[in-house]
This record gives sequence, C-alpha cells and structure tokens, in this order.
Amino acid sequence: MRNSYLHSLAALLLPLALSVPASARAVESRDVNVGWPYGSEKIRGVNIGGWLVLEPFITPSLFENTANGGIVDEWTFSQYQDYDTAHSALVKHWNSWYTEDDFRQIAAAGLNHVRIPIGFWAYDVSGGEPYIQGQAAYLDKAIGWARNHGLKVIVDLHGAPGSQNGYDNSGHRGDPHWQDNASNVARTKNVIQSLSQKYSDPSYWQVVTALGLLNEPATYVSSQLLSTTRQYWYDAYGASRYPWAPEGSGSKSGLALIIHDGFQPLSTFDNYMPYPSFEDVFIDTHNYQVFNDDFQTWTWPRHLQGICDQASNYASSPLWLMVGEWSLATTDCAPSLNGRGIGARYDGSYSGSSYVGDCRTKSGDGSSFSQEYKDFMREFYDAQVQTYENNAQGWIHWTWKTEAAADWSYSAGLAGGWIPYDPTNHQHSIQSICG
Repeated sequence: MRNSYLHSLAALLLPLALSVPASARAVESRDVNVGWPYGSEKIRGVNIGGWLVLEPFITPSLFENTANGGIVDEWTFSQYQDYDTAHSALVKHWNSWYTEDDFRQIAAAGLNHVRIPIGFWAYDVSGGEPYIQGQAAYLDKAIGWARNHGLKVIVDLHGAPGSQNGYDNSGHRGDPHWQDNASNVARTKNVIQSLSQKYSDPSYWQVVTALGLLNEPATYVSSQLLSTTRQYWYDAYGASRYPWAPEGSGSKSGLALIIHDGFQPLSTFDNYMPYPSFEDVFIDTHNYQVFNDDFQTWTWPRHLQGICDQASNYASSPLWLMVGEWSLATTDCAPSLNGRGIGARYDGSYSGSSYVGDCRTKSGDGSSFSQEYKDFMREFYDAQVQTYENNAQGWIHWTWKTEAAADWSYSAGLAGGWIPYDPTNHQHSIQSICG
C-alpha cells in the first residue's frame, strides 16, 4: 500500500498525468452490497444544506439575528454567544429548517438520494472547541424520513478538526489547519469509523448507502495538505470498509465510500484505489461556475459550453464518479455566498473585483428573475443533469432550499418553473445544447 501511495502521490504532483484510455476504464462489478444498484441506476439527488452544518448564505437570518458581524460560521456562532443563547437558536433551527415534509417533497420531485452534511463536532468536541452538539440525533431522524419516502442517504463528513479547507461550510472559516496536526487526522478517521459502524447496522442498512469520507479538502493550498489527504483516503477507507477490524479482515461495511477529488484533475487518480483491492469507491467532484472573476463575465452560451466541455473529462474518470455538488447559479451574487461580510465579484463588492452587473437580477427570492433568465436556467439544468448522467453515475444538486437565494434552491426552481418535477423530462436534449 505504501508503494502504491507514493506512486499515486507522484502522479498527483505532476501538472498533467497520462490518461488511461477510456476503453480501459470500464466500471467493474463490486462485491459489497450497498442497497442501491450503483453503476446501473443513476443518482438523482439534492443536498440537505445549511441544516446540520450552518452556512450563512443558506440561512442568513440565523446569523443576522446574532447582531454580531464576527459570527461567520458554526465555530463563531458558539464562540461569540453564551451557551444558552446559541444552543436555543440551534435547536430551533434543527427543528424547523428541515422536516419530514421536505423529504416527502424531494421524493415527489422524482429524486432518489439525499446527501446530508454533518461536522465532526457532532461526535467529537475537545481541546476547547466551542461547538455545540446535538446534530447526530437529527441526522438519525432524517434517515427515518428518508426511509419513509423511499430515499437513499449519503452521509457526508463536511468538517474536520482544524478545518480541511478554511471554508465556512467546514465549520471554521479561515486557514485550513487539519493537516498540521496528526491528532486532527486521527480524530477524523475515528469519526468516519464510528459512522461506518453505526450506519452499517441492519437498522440503517440499505437506507444509508454511502459515506463521504471528507468534503472538499483544499489540496491546492499546500503539498502538505495534498499528501495528508492522499494518505487519509487510504486510512479512512480501511477504517470504514472494515470498521470492526480496520486491518483489512472481518466483516465489511455495506456502504459505498466517497473520496473528494480535492480540486485535482481526475486523471491524477489513475491506478488509485483499484478494484478488487478497493471496492465501491466513488470520486466526488463539484462543478460550480461562480467562484472566480472569469466566470462572472461568461455569457449564458459560454456557461452551457462549460458544461459540455466536461463530458469527456467525466467519462474518463478511473473510478465511479458523482457530481456531488452543482447549482444553476452563474454569478456569486447570493449574499454571504463567499462568506458573511464578504461581497460579490459580479457587482464589484468583492475585494479586488470589477463591476460586471447588478446582482439584484441574478439572486434573491426569484421575484426579480426575468423570463429569459428562467428559460436559461432550465436549459442550464438540462445541460447539467444529462452531462452528469451520461458521463458519470449521476448528480446531487446544492441545495434543496435557501432562505433567499433562489438560484441555488432546487425547491425554488420547481416552484418557479426552471426545474422540472420529473428530472428525466428535458426540454433541451444534450445534442441540441452541445452539438
């Protein structure tokens, strides 16, 4: 395993890795019975965002009600308020932001999966970390709702000790320090092992079908974060595939296991975690066209072409591939999308950016959206879901609902008519979009 790891790491550090021909990348059958026919049935799902891991752009009212601009993530939400105030607000949020009716609506929209983010702190708080616990019970409640409505659940570890990316959705905004301390990595692996043990139990089996080992490690930050992540995938695989005997013996966990691409080219995973030594491993890639200055200037046809351009890349993935996050946003206009107190590139309020256009017509509750914009979003939807189904194992939209960012909300798209109630109903074929 060590030699394989060093070989894979060397490949990852190359600017461009040689690609294995597509014909040699056929997805092979797997031995683990995960309760969903991955490889033959497509994943069509949504993320349950902003619930068990707070995000200011999804539920801005939760942050605005604190009257403290320094509260920018879940860490500071607890750090800068007294316990009773923060705890009361969180419990109210957990009880109300998602209910079983949301899961009923998700199933009624023709979707088959939900991906539920949760942070390590739901299971492990130590060393003066200010996090407030209680999320784990709500995750179990959501799994029951999913069972009631025929949905499959991907449990996704969204935040690790020290933060694996410095994003607010990791729990702690700032610089990533997960890789700086071996105990951070060990704690992360222990949480993953516990989650695999729990959700491999027959009471959850075939409702929880997959486990995300860590969301969006920012491996572009440093070689240390890159190498730590690459080794962590191996260690976490062992801990979660054999959670009762991590040395590689004993009963297997009946879960598909998901690694994130770390924002690296898919080709760098060639010969990484090959079958049959590793079973039911997915690469999760996230496709957004909003988080740099260039995207803000793209025309709508250029955004569509950007999706078409991913087809061959996704089809060449050496492991099962899912697009675990994507949206219909083409700007970064949603308030607090880049972080609470941080502006948008599109309207020039982001530090160092230049004005491109008026954000009021591109985000908000959708009431200001022109019919032309809605028509484009419908075509953008058709382009993405067909590309992700034709060239990967499917997709999970980010996110089911928001308070005031309709361009990111699947439920708002259903209500507004730019997302169909049947996800297989395409107004625009991929041939007509991509040529």
